[in-house]
Amino acid sequence: MRVLATAGHVDHGKSALVRALTGMEPDRYEEERRRGLTLDLGFVWTRLDDGGHLAFVDVPGHEKFVATMLAGVGPVPAVLFVVAADQGWQPQSEEHLVILDALGVRHAVLAVTRSDLADPEPVRAAALERMAPTSLGAVPSVAVSAVTGAGLDELRTELARLARALPVPPADADVRLWLDRAFTVRGHGTVVTGTLGAGTLRVGDRLLVAGAGPDAAPLRVRGLQCLRQERDTVSGVARVAVNVHGPLAGELRRGQALLTPGRWLSTERIDVRVTGGAVGELPRTVALHIGTAAVEVTVRPLGEDTARLTLRRPLPLRVGDRAVLREPGGRRMPRAATVLDVRPPELTRRGAGRARAAELATMTGRPDGAAELRRRGLVRRSHLLAMGVPPPCPPVAGDWLADREHWARLRARLAAEVERYAHRHPMDPGLPAEAARHLLGLPDRALVDALARTPGEPRLRQRGGRLYGPAGPGPALPPPVRAAVDAVRRELERAPFRAPEADRLARLGLDRRAVAAAVSAGALLRIGDGIVLLPGADLRAVEVLRRLPQPFTLSEARKALGTTRRVAVPLLEFLDARGHTERVDDQYRRCRTDTAGDGGGRESNPPARDPRAPRF
Repeated sequence: MRVLATAGHVDHGKSALVRALTGMEPDRYEEERRRGLTLDLGFVWTRLDDGGHLAFVDVPGHEKFVATMLAGVGPVPAVLFVVAADQGWQPQSEEHLVILDALGVRHAVLAVTRSDLADPEPVRAAALERMAPTSLGAVPSVAVSAVTGAGLDELRTELARLARALPVPPADADVRLWLDRAFTVRGHGTVVTGTLGAGTLRVGDRLLVAGAGPDAAPLRVRGLQCLRQERDTVSGVARVAVNVHGPLAGELRRGQALLTPGRWLSTERIDVRVTGGAVGELPRTVALHIGTAAVEVTVRPLGEDTARLTLRRPLPLRVGDRAVLREPGGRRMPRAATVLDVRPPELTRRGAGRARAAELATMTGRPDGAAELRRRGLVRRSHLLAMGVPPPCPPVAGDWLADREHWARLRARLAAEVERYAHRHPMDPGLPAEAARHLLGLPDRALVDALARTPGEPRLRQRGGRLYGPAGPGPALPPPVRAAVDAVRRELERAPFRAPEADRLARLGLDRRAVAAAVSAGALLRIGDGIVLLPGADLRAVEVLRRLPQPFTLSEARKALGTTRRVAVPLLEFLDARGHTERVDDQYRRCRTDTAGDGGGRESNPPARDPRAPRF
């Protein structure tokens, strides 16, 4: 199917022409037929010689209904432009042409109607001359009469040729169905209609209502019709009627859109390029027309042809979308607006507006993944797709994309922060990864991990949620702390399980922080609060305990190790926690028979004894 909209001044015969072409009545209301004046959108179609269908969205031409005309032409790719031979070019002819140019419509056929009442050639020549400099360019034209039928066959031929030339949109595109009607059918519920510009709708699909909020329930497609025929699937471009079911179905109306879930960003703030006149001449408040939507926006001029628009309600927009800006009352001709950015930055600092205007001057409105990533530095791949911009590279972490130069700068900053932290905290040199995220202003901890893994100098290491420089994860102990630790080590070499008392550590200057640094450096082993031994002392203790008759008591273990109860209790609990020993009951322990945690390679323990047997 191909879909065209009509365009042209009121009473130039648009409805009469499509009625003659299709044999169907486009005016749906009795008042329209009685007054001979189209008040709302009409929808008719005809079959082409090749078996396809050509549908028409018939729009009103009266100046009071320009907003309705915009809703009709907004979603369609082509137009049948109508000018009457006996009246020539009129005000709404001009306004409709400006609107089509603003929307970037490139495909059209000119029909000069009422050729039975006046010579059509002067009007044809004048109309073609006006169209030539617009997006329509050089268009085919036909002089016709809906009354006599003259020229209708030639017009059908031109329309068929136009239909064949229209590009076929991708069937797998994200759906954005702008609604032009919503009504209730007894026994079926809510039905909406619109022009499906791209993508595919299927019975059973789930669709979101644009702007309904992140927690809104989707609507389910219960049924589809295309040209009054029941369908299981419909691909764009097509006129569709969709029977939807869900909590928001009864609230649907013209100007809303149904969307593929998870693939669109609804925005209330956009940066645009405005053509058709100076931005500064626009009033502060205008109407933005796109698709079938008409939304009041506040205009903030930025550059000579760029502006920031704040929307009264959010719309699902993408980079490159074409829209129309129209002043209240239509006192001046509409302006064209091309969407440059749907997620623009805040303008809060002095001079931010001028800087943003300079940046917007370099933007074309054509989706460019590399340029978008360069401007943002970091962006989620899903967000870039939702903006209508193709991702230029694979993610660096999860869903995150990074500009190469920005990523290199972040890596260098991270290395500098790790080095700075180690210099300021020599006894605890590991920079916490979450602190690094805040220092670099990163939105996701996964980016810190990815930066740490990125090759570069200096090399970074990760351990226990902290980042270390090339010196490794151990702290660099200051000379006084190193001397105190060496003194403790010498004492422990003489008596491996005689941990120094708290006052001894205090006299040496080993407070809690210094002890923690020594443990982190691998110089000491902490087995309990304030209890330190030499690294490997736990395995030496296991060797001693294995030589005891099994099971053994705390007292037996203390004597075998040559230590005090102050050390023996936390040491045995330490060994229990690591799977070297295990409790038999409240009094006895034994060494485990497996070798999972002993590190010594033993395959068995000494023969076990009955813990109830007397000891001598």
